[in-house]
Amino acid sequence: MNFPILPGSTIGILGSGQLGRMLAIAARQLGYRVAVYSPDTDTPAGQVADVEAVGDYLDEERLADFAQRVSVITFEFENVPSIASEVAARHTLVRPAGRVLHTTQERLREKTFLRDNGFPTTPFREVKTHTDLHAAVRDLGLPAVLKTASFGYDGKGQQKVYAQSDLAEVFASLKGATGIYEAFVDFEKEISVVAARTADGQFAAFPVFENRHANHILDVTFAPAAIGPHLAQEAVELARGILEKLGVVGLLTVELFVTKSGQLVVNELAPRTHNSGHLTMDACVTSQFEQQVRAVCCLPLGSTALRAPAAMANLLGDVWAKGEPNWAAALADPDVKLHLYGKAEPRVGRKMGHLNACGLSVEAAIARVTAARERLVS
Repeated sequence: MNFPILPGSTIGILGSGQLGRMLAIAARQLGYRVAVYSPDTDTPAGQVADVEAVGDYLDEERLADFAQRVSVITFEFENVPSIASEVAARHTLVRPAGRVLHTTQERLREKTFLRDNGFPTTPFREVKTHTDLHAAVRDLGLPAVLKTASFGYDGKGQQKVYAQSDLAEVFASLKGATGIYEAFVDFEKEISVVAARTADGQFAAFPVFENRHANHILDVTFAPAAIGPHLAQEAVELARGILEKLGVVGLLTVELFVTKSGQLVVNELAPRTHNSGHLTMDACVTSQFEQQVRAVCCLPLGSTALRAPAAMANLLGDVWAKGEPNWAAALADPDVKLHLYGKAEPRVGRKMGHLNACGLSVEAAIARVTAARERLVS
C-alpha cells in the first residue's frame, strides 16, 4: 500500500526505549498521535507518547488489540519476537516488514543474506559444537571473533579469539547458544550509513558518519566521515542496494568497516534509527527520527543535508558516578545541545543521553562535545 498515512493518524511503536522516545517526539511534531507497546511502564518513549500500552511481546491478544488501534506499526529496536510482527501484520501495516526483522535480528541469517546477495562481508561459519569451532579456526584462521548469533549489541555476546588455547574459554562463553565465527577484519575505521526507503521506492541517505568506540560502546560520532568522496558514495550505494534487496520500508542503518586497504566490509545491519545518527537531530535539515516517520507513512522524504560539520558524544551512566552531572557547565557553550532519555537509574555503560554540536570543522565539533562532556564531571 503506497498511499500516505497523514498527520492526525496514530503511529504504533514496538519498543519503548530512547530511540522510541525520540521517534515519538518527531512524530508528534509532525502532528501524529503515538502509541508505544512494551513489557515495561514509565519508559523513555512512554513518557512522551499519547498511549503507553504494557504487554508481553508474546501476548497475541494484547498485540492484536494494540495493532487494531493504530494506522501503522514500526520498531525502535530489532529484537522483537517474530510472532509480534506476524500478529500485528494481521491487523495493520507493519514497517519495516517482519521479514526484515527476521533477517537482521540474527547474525547468521544477516550474514548469509549479505553473502548470498553479493554484499561484501567477512567470511563466517556457524558454531554449535566444539568441533564446529575447531573447523572454523582451520578454515578462517586466527585471530577472529566469536559472537552469539542472537541478541548482541554494544559488544555484548562476543569474544576475540587469538590462539588455540582460547577456544575452550570462548566456546564456554556461548553458554549453549549458537555462535558465529567471523574472520578478523583488519580495519582502519568504522563508518555507518543511515538510509530511508518508502513503499513507493523513494530513497535517501544521510551523510556518512564515522564512529569511535570505547569499551565496545559508541563514544563519539562525527560527520562528514574522514573518507574520500568516492568511498562515501560507494557506502551509500551499498546501503541503497541492501534496502532495496531487503524491501525495507522505513529506516535501516548499515555499519561498515573501512579496511586498511580502503575496501568496505559490511559489519551489521539495524532496521531502525541508530546511535550514530543522533547528530542529525541538530545538524541536518531532517533528523533520522523524522525521516523514519516520513518513510513509514509514505510521505516525501526530507532533506538529509548537513548544515555544518557535526559531532555527537554519548553520555553513559558513568557520568553520574560522583553524583548529578554539572549540566550548567556543559551547557556553558551555547552551541552545545543536550538530549536526555528520561531513564531513572544511571548505570555504568547505560546510555542515558547525548550531546550534539556543530563547528567550522569536524575537529572543532568533536572538541566542543568532548569538552562539554568533560565539564559534566568537573
